[in-house]
Amino acid sequence: MVVRFRLQELLDAHDPPMSQSELARRSGISHVTVNYIANNRTTQVSLKTLAALASALGVAPGDLLVAERKPRRR
Repeated sequence: MVVRFRLQELLDAHDPPMSQSELARRSGISHVTVNYIANNRTTQVSLKTLAALASALGVAPGDLLVAERKPRRR
C-alpha cells in the first residue's frame, strides 16, 4: 500500500481553484513546502503542517491523504 498526498487535486477542485502560492499565504506554510507536498516529493509532514493546510482549504486533515494499493510487478 502507498500513501500519497491529494493536495494538488484539492487545490484544483477548490472553488475557485487555489494556487500553491495562495495556499502558502493563507496557511503560513512556505511555498517550497507546499510545492513538495503537492507534487508528492516528500515522505514526512508534521501534523501541524497538515492541520494548517487543511484549515486553509476548509477540509479535514485526512482529506489531504489517500492510500492506494501498490500495483503488482509481474
